[in-house]
Amino acid sequence: MQRIGVFVCHCGTNIAATVDVKKVVEMAKMEPGVVHAEDYQYMCSEAGQSKIINAIKEKHLTGVVVCSCSPRMHEATFRKAAEKAGLNPYMVEIANIREHCSWIHKDMEEATKKAVILARAAIAKVNLDAPLQPGESQVTKRALVIGGGIAGIQSALDIADAGYEVDIVEKLPSIGGRMSQLDKTFPTLDCSACILTPKMVEAAAHEKINIYTYSEVEKVSGFVGDFTVDIRKKARSVDMSKCTGCGVCSQKCPSKKIPNEFNRGLNNRSAIYIPFAQAIPNVPVIDRENCIKFKTGKCGACAKNCAAGAIDYEQQDEIVTKKYGAIVVATGFDVIKLDQYDEYAYSQSKDVITSLELERLMNAAGPTKGHLERLSDGKAPKNIVFVQCVGSRCSDNRGKSYCSKICCMYTAKHAMLIRDKYPDTNVTVFYIDVRTPGKNFDEFYRRAVEEYGVNYIKGQVGKVIPQPDGTLMVQASDLLDNKQILMEADMVVLAAAIEPNKDVRKIATMLTASIDTNNFLTEAHAKLRPVESPTAGIFLSGVCQGPKDIPETVAQAGAAAVKAIGLLAKDKLTTNPCTAKADPLACNGCSQCMNVCPYGAISYEDVQVNDHGVRETRRVAVVNNALCQGCGACTVTCPSGAMDLQGFSNRQIIAEVDAICR
Repeated sequence: MQRIGVFVCHCGTNIAATVDVKKVVEMAKMEPGVVHAEDYQYMCSEAGQSKIINAIKEKHLTGVVVCSCSPRMHEATFRKAAEKAGLNPYMVEIANIREHCSWIHKDMEEATKKAVILARAAIAKVNLDAPLQPGESQVTKRALVIGGGIAGIQSALDIADAGYEVDIVEKLPSIGGRMSQLDKTFPTLDCSACILTPKMVEAAAHEKINIYTYSEVEKVSGFVGDFTVDIRKKARSVDMSKCTGCGVCSQKCPSKKIPNEFNRGLNNRSAIYIPFAQAIPNVPVIDRENCIKFKTGKCGACAKNCAAGAIDYEQQDEIVTKKYGAIVVATGFDVIKLDQYDEYAYSQSKDVITSLELERLMNAAGPTKGHLERLSDGKAPKNIVFVQCVGSRCSDNRGKSYCSKICCMYTAKHAMLIRDKYPDTNVTVFYIDVRTPGKNFDEFYRRAVEEYGVNYIKGQVGKVIPQPDGTLMVQASDLLDNKQILMEADMVVLAAAIEPNKDVRKIATMLTASIDTNNFLTEAHAKLRPVESPTAGIFLSGVCQGPKDIPETVAQAGAAAVKAIGLLAKDKLTTNPCTAKADPLACNGCSQCMNVCPYGAISYEDVQVNDHGVRETRRVAVVNNALCQGCGACTVTCPSGAMDLQGFSNRQIIAEVDAICR
């Protein structure tokens, strides 16, 4: 029987206001194995930890139960306190009586009863606890950054500047991401390319950074400190070591009617192309799906006109396998498709565009060389209407329930730029709410209204109706004046919601990282660990974790880099001893546990076992403790009950259930 100490925390009034702490202490004293029980105002404080340490030493405790807040908050705190007193840290259990009791119950009697039950269950588990010893694993001093936008570039630069090797994997032919498509940035209105391009050049020139463009992560295995990653380098059909970036191949290519993805399909490109002028690497790629040579076997104009002899039609995809200690995910975002928003006539009129398409129209390197004109007839628009929250903050199933966060600000930016360059153009913005939470953001919005004369109307656009003469009729409501509006416009700009890159779910599956209902990657803790994934060694950077603007993205990229550097700086990591363990006498070698293990931690070996005095060779499951994350999937899958989880054994779980039910 263990000698158990129970410590109940008031947590100020967080717990004590709803739970009768004294009663929990008195009830705990009556449980088998408990030799000491006390309460304290703040058990996680230095004084509270001292009480635990002193009790362990004075009462010769062999196990500790702390009734307090979530183990996600302070399990490590109390384990360290126990370790200071000479007690094995895995002989400490947490009964969560804050989140599970006081925060969800209003009735003190009911909450106290539940707190007693949870304490009783934790005590029952400690009675069956056994000391566990953590192992060690080596750390590979190299980081992988998935995504080459501003978030990925910043994370890579920060890690590389700390002296560690970094690989950037970008699926597009060039790094730069979504920021490379922007014209100006708020709230300073400075040139997006002028900020981004130096970062791109610095990343490409950095001796510690290796960039894989036109590449994708194919497979991820391993664990924190020792990930093994397969990277597919897709065939560019161009030898990067020979290409000079002269652009002659693109000029001579006869296939020139392919929608240009970089310009959001507003103009066309050739089958061999460089995405944009500042692309890194400045090397073209052949679009094999639209290349005449690959479709028919004829043509070859690019090869004939390439003085450097860089065109290589025989080039094949290549798989590169590398090891990494840490992985930073920076997969970025895209705007939602507007197929379900036909009331805005996006598919009916060329003059109904998204805000990102407007960015390309206003960019000097865009399809109209920076001249704002209607796509239908090339004329300058005199009346422009902006529609906010298209697909954001939706209560129906068409769009997203969340606020996309950046739309209010970039619409104010667009309105100011249009009014500045074309002062005779009337600009109207229909909005639900104007949200400007960043530094100098509200002043920026007020400048659009007060200095540039942008007409903001609080109301929603119900319908956009294309007219025979090419104009657009905008039907909307003015909620402040409580009236309906019918307004003529030459161009309508939709602030479409943003969403995570469509590949994020595939990446999350490979990394065993968590995602929420909107496909954003989930952080380990919203407040205390905002850039870490629940999966150790995986860090989050940029909009893959949630909507954010460029300054916030860069800040989070730096934070993710710091966390990765902290990991890479260690030579060894302590592994969690709460791992699966197979009983060779009970294992029947069925392989079900191996098939269900998401970490590839289980293999099968032929081992000698002694079954009631009879020695025989059996095929049994063997767990790699460095790979195992203690998820427990194997224990519930095993049909013979041979697989158990150390620290959460079947006996312990059953004992907890029995304690709850009695």
